[in-house]
Amino acid sequence: MNVEIRRLYAGDDALVKRIAEDVFDEPVRTDRLSAYLASSGHMMIVALADGIVVGQCAAVIHRHPDKVTELYIDEVGVSPAYQRQGIARKMLDAMFAIGRENGCGEAWVGTEPDNVPARALYESRREVHGPAEAFVMYVYEL
Repeated sequence: MNVEIRRLYAGDDALVKRIAEDVFDEPVRTDRLSAYLASSGHMMIVALADGIVVGQCAAVIHRHPDKVTELYIDEVGVSPAYQRQGIARKMLDAMFAIGRENGCGEAWVGTEPDNVPARALYESRREVHGPAEAFVMYVYEL
């Protein structure tokens, strides 16, 4: 099976019409995807197999006045039928390259403590700066 890793740009919405199971948390709305891809500093990588999106990695560039520019990797998802084939690793590699091209000095990603496959992937990277940090996240409804 040949899987293509590709960055999406504004106007690439048609590439995300066919999506394998459990790649995204919820159904993708084209208006939201269009707005995301048109927003400065928002990037998305997809993995395509026979024209079907089987993986996705979304990230945002954070520029700070007092710290290095960071690449925040917001989402990484691969359909269960395509997991354990190196797709997530390839998408992360592509996203890290985009971060470097955009002047990011570091990248960060988080996951749930019990997400063993994600933690194994993230901890296997040679670029990781030590053990995972514990943090508390608060979500506000707006």
